[in-house]
Amino acid sequence: MPGIGGKTAQRLAFHVLSMEREDAERFASTILEVKDSIKTCPICQNLTDEELCPICADPERDHTQVCVVAEPKDVVAMERAREYRGVYHVLHGVISPLNHVGPDEIRVRELLTRVGEGGVKEIIMATNPDTEGEATAMYISRLLRPLEIRVTRLAYGIPVGSQLEYADEVTLLRALEGRQEI
Repeated sequence: MPGIGGKTAQRLAFHVLSMEREDAERFASTILEVKDSIKTCPICQNLTDEELCPICADPERDHTQVCVVAEPKDVVAMERAREYRGVYHVLHGVISPLNHVGPDEIRVRELLTRVGEGGVKEIIMATNPDTEGEATAMYISRLLRPLEIRVTRLAYGIPVGSQLEYADEVTLLRALEGRQEI
């Protein structure tokens, strides 16, 4: 499984093997139950076990502002900041020609349909600042340009707590470009 190294995988395997049969069956059925009950929200494409995800169902959220992220885990990361009050759109991937992932393999069409239905004033591109994330953000912004929707990109810069000497040239350039008055 992603993020689990060899030693952890070995510990998990031995733990499962040491379980009583009933516990192992309950564990297995719980995994299948989660797999069967989780679906994508018809609005934002995030994972949910309800008709709509809690964010799309929340009338207090700003539904005119849509933050586009690559994966459901990115919604969790954005929500941890507790500052963003808009809604999301999850692409479930990024454009990656080397991995044979094109625009048709991610949820771009659903985003365009959503914007086309009206009410959206701003799209915030929050894909990762790597080659695939940048390509995806640029592709989507070009598609949205004729719709006269404001498209913005998350600012880049020096992480809080780091030191300038360890920042690469591109990060420093983006930090200078995105500087704000204090």
